[in-house]
Amino acid sequence: MTPETNISESGYDITPISDEKRAQLAMDLDDEAYRVLLEHGTEPAFCGNLTDNKEAGVYACALCGLPLFSSNDKFHSGTGWASFYAPFDKEHLKIYRDTKFGMIREEIRCARCDGHQGHVFPDGPPPTGLRYCLNSASLEFFSEGEEIIQK
Repeated sequence: MTPETNISESGYDITPISDEKRAQLAMDLDDEAYRVLLEHGTEPAFCGNLTDNKEAGVYACALCGLPLFSSNDKFHSGTGWASFYAPFDKEHLKIYRDTKFGMIREEIRCARCDGHQGHVFPDGPPPTGLRYCLNSASLEFFSEGEEIIQK
């Protein structure tokens, strides 16, 4: 029996994918994206190829293609990672408590494929006061007007 399709308020399929589909999609990832998305890794600061991207568009999950952040909500945090003050659609993210490395943080995962994206912190700019701190390796950028393809 297949689960009922769950469509987000913004019109995207957020039905969780199967373990088999996740493994199939993971075969197309490079080593760094695999380490970040599936092993909950973090890329080194100031190394991500999307950190300084100023082009208009949408940042989607590199594993499944679900839109996660918009360039309209991106800001320069100076932290070395792509930073946003709001998600594309709140239903597209899952937030988990992360206590690794002796810290208490809020981990961000894709709601559809459960891929690790980064963390959210309460030190962002208005209007939300949040800083969604993302790994470039976990994202795929689609320029404004380009079709976002869910995998």
